[in-house]
Amino acid sequence: MKARISDIFNMPENYIGNDIELSGWIRTLRCNNHFGFIELNDGSFLKPVQVVFESTIANFSKITRLNVGSAVRVRGRLVNSQGKGQDFEISSQDIIVESLAPPEFPLQKKRHGFEYLRSIAHLRSRTNVFNTLFRLRSIASYAIHTYFNIKGYIHVHTPIITTSDAEGGADVFAVDKMSKGFFSKQAYLTTTGQLHAEAFALSHKNVYTFGPTFRADNSNTTRHLSEFWMMEPELAFADLEDCIALIEDMLKYLIGYLLEFASEEMLFFDKYIESGLINRLRQVEMAKFDRVSYTKAIDILCNSGEKFENTVIWGNDLQTEHEKYLADKVFKKPVFITDYPKGVKSFYMRRNDDGKTVAATDLLVPAIGEIVGGSQREERYDILIKAMKEHGLNPVDYWWYLELCRYGSVKHAGFGLGFERFLMFVTGMTNIKDVIPFPRTAGTVDF
Repeated sequence: MKARISDIFNMPENYIGNDIELSGWIRTLRCNNHFGFIELNDGSFLKPVQVVFESTIANFSKITRLNVGSAVRVRGRLVNSQGKGQDFEISSQDIIVESLAPPEFPLQKKRHGFEYLRSIAHLRSRTNVFNTLFRLRSIASYAIHTYFNIKGYIHVHTPIITTSDAEGGADVFAVDKMSKGFFSKQAYLTTTGQLHAEAFALSHKNVYTFGPTFRADNSNTTRHLSEFWMMEPELAFADLEDCIALIEDMLKYLIGYLLEFASEEMLFFDKYIESGLINRLRQVEMAKFDRVSYTKAIDILCNSGEKFENTVIWGNDLQTEHEKYLADKVFKKPVFITDYPKGVKSFYMRRNDDGKTVAATDLLVPAIGEIVGGSQREERYDILIKAMKEHGLNPVDYWWYLELCRYGSVKHAGFGLGFERFLMFVTGMTNIKDVIPFPRTAGTVDF
């Protein structure tokens, strides 16, 4: 019977003593004149399966000359192992070579640095770290869909090509420069699916979108990408308090899901990437997230005695160093910062009664800083038009969004979870380029 390595590790009792067929890639091979050992991995599980073959097997000499990275199909019986380090192994009867990797295959047994592996992103998923990471990324994506499905949310596919810039100030990628006339007006790659998701929240009540977004910011840091994934729910008949409650509940659910259903992967990252990772995440899962207003946060930073590179002034946006200080040293757990000055936040955020701040929140987490940004949305037509003009936007360009205010609008709220930053948080990886399969950043698109 054909099997995956994950099936064997998860349910060995179904396979011990049976003849099976596995297909995968050689991680290691060692042999002598009488027998040999292959560590075979098919990408479905963290650990490889050991394949034992004797000199009586067909093409024995050819098999002993296989290089790391070669693809093979193995037929044999799964038996209890007599050696150390594994509970079972395959006593092979036939090994079929599907593809022979040359000796210069760049991923040999020695370890490679992450920076080098970024230069061969098309191959790095074959290493232990990235094979594990991208399997966990898939599980985390499934967990997001599972959570919102349980909550009764509708999944909406929002446009990637749009004429609206919801973030107001973020550089956008123009789509139509080389084909003027194709669209009725200048189009861009989306910076967020939020505005279109709001339209569906006013028909389906609770919705979410999960897809790629784009920023043309010319920054090449460990926290920024030009193409990244955002998960964005929108809640009708909801305010900022509802939004904050959903963020905390969702984040705890996702952590619990990964610890339960990606336990092998999480143990790997705890052992090799960040010692104590699982304990840190358990503490987050059990903690009551803290909360502080932007104004209070500014007071804390100003009175901290810390020397920050960026001056702390009320009215300026918090920088990464400020966010990390608050999450790592002051609160030492996730903390919601609320009620930001209207000048540093987007036009769609609902104005507070003080006329100076908006009903917005950012969730800061230790080691990362901001991981979620959300707000109550402005549903008042006249105030929304005024906010657009203050942000240098032409209300005519947002006619359809303004019509949402006129036709049955209600109080509503939503947030965006940066998927890659979330993955950094739950894996301990320190560079955002290492948690996305093919990173796109300023000056580097080689794949």
